Amino acid sequence: MSIASSLKSTGIAEVMVVLKPAKQETAAAATAPQKVARHFKTSPFSQDNALLEQLKATKSLKTPRIKSREPSALALGTASPPDSKVRFYPHLGIALGVVDRAGLAALRKEDSVAAVIEAPQLRLIKPVASAAAAPKNGYTWGLRALGVDVLHKQGYKGKGILIGHLDTGVDASHPALSGAVKKYAEFDALGNQLAKAKPRDSDEHGTHTAGTIAGRPVNGVSFGVAPEASLASAMVIEGGNVLARILGGMNWAVGQRVRVLSMSLGLIGTKDTFLFLTRILRARNVLPVFAIGNEGAGTSRYPGNYAEALSVGAMQEDGLIADFSGSQRFLRKADPLVPDVVGPGVDVVSCVPGGSYKEMSGSSMATPHIAGLAALLMQARPGKSIAEIEAAIFMSCSLKPGMLPSRANRGLPDGVKALSLL
Repeated sequence: MSIASSLKSTGIAEVMVVLKPAKQETAAAATAPQKVARHFKTSPFSQDNALLEQLKATKSLKTPRIKSREPSALALGTASPPDSKVRFYPHLGIALGVVDRAGLAALRKEDSVAAVIEAPQLRLIKPVASAAAAPKNGYTWGLRALGVDVLHKQGYKGKGILIGHLDTGVDASHPALSGAVKKYAEFDALGNQLAKAKPRDSDEHGTHTAGTIAGRPVNGVSFGVAPEASLASAMVIEGGNVLARILGGMNWAVGQRVRVLSMSLGLIGTKDTFLFLTRILRARNVLPVFAIGNEGAGTSRYPGNYAEALSVGAMQEDGLIADFSGSQRFLRKADPLVPDVVGPGVDVVSCVPGGSYKEMSGSSMATPHIAGLAALLMQARPGKSIAEIEAAIFMSCSLKPGMLPSRANRGLPDGVKALSLL
């Protein structure tokens, strides 16, 4: 819902305030600048207030025990009620909160404010298919298609690279992820970071994508692109105030100094709502690798469809583009066609919670392949910028027989060629 529509219907709107770069750099670590914070308000009509009432109705602010695996506000619980009417994310230079008409007008006049934008509610890009799998010895078809097996033989396995992974969490106890999760964070229903949280997955999606990025070989099976890389993994989706949770995860990941950020989430459409965030990530030397979506030709999801994002679509083992994979043309000079590249996204074998394995299909499965490939190149050429790494990936691409440029854009990256271009 737009800011104007929200104000008209409820009298309030949840907004993101982007500070100007100079203010982002000098802002206090814990709180928003007072000149900005004063224009926000608490409201009984806000999502946070509704969530807090729901959680209080359980007679406990601790996470209730429920049998369902479905993510929900009750399953997430909350560590504490909000202690401020505005949340501030210092590593992003973003403030999030509720305003009325007067507060919105005042924010737009503040010298330190670059923009006031509507607060979207991003959603997980769920797999289109999922089935139990018995992994086979050797490299998966996806790793071979990208030339990852060759890069591994050359000694490039992602060592020393920290990759941000925002998803449904991660089961770090899985044998394939032993030692992979260096940092973990969990955000409750209201977006508070939980103290001393232990890695867990509220679904299966997060463990599966984490395994594709950095899964360690188990019993001769290799499906992790960067098996010596480390993960900074956060549970940010789904349930509760999803935007507050995602912003919290992004802020935390940037603070951990990740080099790559892999996110398989977004909203269908073309709004520029998250454009400032992708630009901020790049300014912080983080390569944003985002899924394009699973709604097929002529569609895409943001922030994956921004020119500033490295967007990823899905291909099949036979080299054709998966029919569900998103693609779209835009009337813009920079990056008019998305996705930027395609990656292995059909029948992708990886780990899931409980020591098991599954095949999943989706652009969510293709995205961690490309994030992991970027990590291999960063290890191999540590002095290169994220723009140079991205350019090498793009220039290494080719269209396989039967791939339409309108669906695959540049095509499938070749990891060995990308390395030679750096």
